[in-house]
Amino acid sequence: MSQGQILIVEDEEIIRASLRRLLERQGYGVTEAGSVHEAETLLRQQPDLQKPEASEKFALIISDLRLPGKPGTEMINLANGIPVLIMTSYASLNSAVSTMKQGAVDYIAKPFDHAEMLQRVAEAIEKQSNLNAESSAKTNAEAMDNEHLSNSENGFNGILGQCDGMHLLFRQIKKVAPTDATVLIQGESGTGKELVAKAIHENSRRINGPMISVNCAAIPETLIESELFGHEKGSFTGATAARTGLIEAANGGTLFLDEIGELPLEAQARLLRVLQEGEIRRVGSVQSQSVNVRLIAATHRNLRQLSSQNEFREDLYYRLKVVELRIPPLRERGNDILMLAEKLLAKTCKKMDLELFSLAPETMAAISQYQWPGNVREMEHAIERAVILSEDNIITPENLDIDVRVKQTLFRQDSEELQDGLTLEDYFQRFVLEHQDQMTETELAQKLGISRKTLWERRQRLGIPRKKTTAT
Repeated sequence: MSQGQILIVEDEEIIRASLRRLLERQGYGVTEAGSVHEAETLLRQQPDLQKPEASEKFALIISDLRLPGKPGTEMINLANGIPVLIMTSYASLNSAVSTMKQGAVDYIAKPFDHAEMLQRVAEAIEKQSNLNAESSAKTNAEAMDNEHLSNSENGFNGILGQCDGMHLLFRQIKKVAPTDATVLIQGESGTGKELVAKAIHENSRRINGPMISVNCAAIPETLIESELFGHEKGSFTGATAARTGLIEAANGGTLFLDEIGELPLEAQARLLRVLQEGEIRRVGSVQSQSVNVRLIAATHRNLRQLSSQNEFREDLYYRLKVVELRIPPLRERGNDILMLAEKLLAKTCKKMDLELFSLAPETMAAISQYQWPGNVREMEHAIERAVILSEDNIITPENLDIDVRVKQTLFRQDSEELQDGLTLEDYFQRFVLEHQDQMTETELAQKLGISRKTLWERRQRLGIPRKKTTAT
């Protein structure tokens, strides 16, 4: 039984035939087209899905980006709900990334590894199947809400994320923001806890009031009470004048206490009174005053465990977790990782007034495989460092300086040769030999989607000499 019918749109006959044999060996049915015009004719012949007697519809379209006549991006407009996988041999992959914004399901760099191509095909078909099932089960209101969250170019209040965990977080923020409930945000360092707190404030009724952010770990223990609650003149050595505390400064707005697990026990007791009574008393004062403050706290520590060890007040812990939000770490966010890397790279290049850099395919693999213990903050610093240290506009794994061993997939010798004797290594060798007279090494590397260093290494391994220039 066929695994699904696939339409290949590729003008290079040898690549088209090789890909066809690869897919057919896995049980897929394959139809070929050499241009968008030919593909359009085939798509017109597709069955009407509304008719139960209709024959099998294409499950996937695999299209080259560069085609004679119209570009491969036209296939997205013609697909009519069929997922489109784009193939590209350009190192920058910027065009391919932009096609995903237009609606392509995925992209892959040429020359591609057999196993990688089969994995992308299976994932694309499965993803579309899941989407179809979900859309039939959801109500119109839910579908509209998810579409808004997925398609927002700038994410939710500047927080980028398309995985299920982030969509859940966005929905929770939208529900809790209009209330005055105390919120506890749980998340590892670097996940963006302050961004979540800011989103809650900006979607609340207190948006016109102040938002005061305090990092409890950054204030010396001897000063924390004075900073939070203020003090009267002469209340301690050096208190030459009365001072308003940060809680009082947040009156009518939101107070965000980051790393609240570092707050000393005595200050915890005073904070509990603020939550219970809505009152503060400055250090050295006998008078209390009312405050109207919404509290949002955040921590990367386990407050329940700390309270069982008497390092955090249990009564304060339960006061804080009226609503508890969890930010998933970057390693759990799937395809968000590469999306964030692309966004951060564009942001860094813009900040440095540089042309847009690109990620080599091997770099994308490294970024996907790395665990990112420092989460988004670590990624941002790694990409900024890579842009500064890169010798050209292609970011390599070495530029990122992250401790990960990348499984080499590009141009790897496949254990099974194609029936006509063409392997991925053959394709690489043929491409280089055919184009090196007209292209520089940089241009060759860009077309193949690799760095100049990787191109040189492939030449050495395959014994492909560089074209010698003759002296004039």
